[in-house]
Amino acid sequence: MIPYERLLLDLVQTDERIVIVTAENRGHMRSLPPVLGSRFIDVGIAEQTMIGVAAGLALRGRIPIVHALASFVTLRPFEFIRDDVGIAGLPVIMVGMVPGVLSDGNGPTHQAIDDVQVMRGIPNVNVFCPADTAELIAGLPELIKAGGAWYVRYLAGENVVEQHAPFAVGTAETVVEANQPVVTILTYGYLTKTAIDAAGILANRGIATRVVNMRTLKPIDADAIVRAAAESHVVVTLEDHFRTGGLRSIVAETLLDARLTADVRSIDLGHTWFTPGRLGEVLDCHGLTADHISNAIAHHVEHSRELLDA
Repeated sequence: MIPYERLLLDLVQTDERIVIVTAENRGHMRSLPPVLGSRFIDVGIAEQTMIGVAAGLALRGRIPIVHALASFVTLRPFEFIRDDVGIAGLPVIMVGMVPGVLSDGNGPTHQAIDDVQVMRGIPNVNVFCPADTAELIAGLPELIKAGGAWYVRYLAGENVVEQHAPFAVGTAETVVEANQPVVTILTYGYLTKTAIDAAGILANRGIATRVVNMRTLKPIDADAIVRAAAESHVVVTLEDHFRTGGLRSIVAETLLDARLTADVRSIDLGHTWFTPGRLGEVLDCHGLTADHISNAIAHHVEHSRELLDA
């Protein structure tokens, strides 16, 4: 079993309320159906039905953890999530597979790069974007304890942080520290590793850079954003998401609420779907490699210094 399968099995075995549901998306849980029996439900390619089933289970005291491709679990059943889960405030955990750039070779219909915007806009639905497998494994049980509905950007693969700080809902994690940082990169999910690599390149260029893994985008760690604005010359938001509605928008909203201004530079997918290809090609094409990111940040810092010196 892969770590995610072991986590789900442990959750089901230790909490009789938990039921695993999927819309024919078994790629990361192939071993579970014969083990879980009636507590594993596959509704087929029917995401609206899946959310309706999950809401019904939740009304009867269960905690369903549902799975589908990220673009499908957020968009196809949106009205059902809004009405059946959000309005009712039910404890349904919705796991979106291959979010953001991880849908690399697929076309726009499969690209979940508006998912944060869509899900955080629903009252009573929260958003968790783990940086690696270890954080996903640590965070999911905490979401269950916290209660309520959650959208999770699923991420499996290498662990990019050697030792995560204990997971807490609504609390960001500094994964690269810097004394008197010139730049603070705020990021989440898959691009956390890229941000760490970019920070190393920038440090070698004499630009002290802090990297903050936001972890949950709703609730957001507003204090971490305010600290970034107060302690850094430049705040960079980095995400594999449209420019509208994601972390860039969250940072703007947070600074507005705090009545603060800051030099914010956003690196994201702008307002376009990305060009399908192998993952490395996608990242290179859209400026989301460590080299591209560090160059963009260094150019912005140097230009800002020139303006100050003028």
